[in-house]
Amino acid sequence: MITQPHHVPERLALLSGSAADAFLTDGLLRGEEVHSGIDLAKVVEPLPEDDARWSVEPIRSLVEDAMFEFRDERTKADAWLAPRLHATLRLTRREAADKRLWNHLALAVAPDYVVWRHLSEPSRLVAAERFQGPADRQCFSRLWWASELFRNGPDYRPVEAACGNQDLIHTVLRKDLIDHRPTAQALVRLLEVGKVTTGREINGLSVAVNAAGATVIYDVLAPDEPRDPARLRDWIEGAQTAPPVSRHILPEGPDEDPVPEESVAALTDYFAELFETAPVRGRTSEN
Repeated sequence: MITQPHHVPERLALLSGSAADAFLTDGLLRGEEVHSGIDLAKVVEPLPEDDARWSVEPIRSLVEDAMFEFRDERTKADAWLAPRLHATLRLTRREAADKRLWNHLALAVAPDYVVWRHLSEPSRLVAAERFQGPADRQCFSRLWWASELFRNGPDYRPVEAACGNQDLIHTVLRKDLIDHRPTAQALVRLLEVGKVTTGREINGLSVAVNAAGATVIYDVLAPDEPRDPARLRDWIEGAQTAPPVSRHILPEGPDEDPVPEESVAALTDYFAELFETAPVRGRTSEN
């Protein structure tokens, strides 16, 4: 298994897709060798020096702790790392939508983590999209966005539940409806109570939820509170003096109001009804 590059930058930067391509070698994707880091550092666009958020050390420390703690159960690292990555790398959604940031994090800062987490045993190959790919597939962006969409205000507990189920974050993260906070919380609640558990059930429920969304306006059925952008700005500015996130207790996200409980309850009941007739492959009437 590869180790980190010989040269790890001190600060995050932006790495374009075309520049990243040269470093996605067969040796890297097979987990056999990694670039030195020196040539990669020559093709990046720097981020502002006066912003503490771009320091690499806190992120590097997190991934090293994750690789040690979950060395025997790698998929479980997602639920642990996702909220801590989100609380460490305090981004606006616009910043998080810039794939160049995630390219740099995966290829320059922690390619060893990407290989450790996603090396496929049958093929002994990491999919290139884990380094440079869509938001729901790239190793680190998928965890950040799962945290952003499933957190309940400052509470990351729903993120742990969501990221503990690979099918949920793989399937649901692609859907536009997940940006409706009561929808995200209702899906997690169905997972927590055991109403949906398997990949097939999650896929079936997702299809039903999206189909119903074409005729049912979830904002009316389950209204949400408008967000106060000042609270997010304050949280981001707090990164300048924030201590490292705890490894043992969950951090706290932006001090935003939680999702109204009555909206979560209403959608949870509605989705439970949808699930009864959802197209779940392999399910019989006796199930």
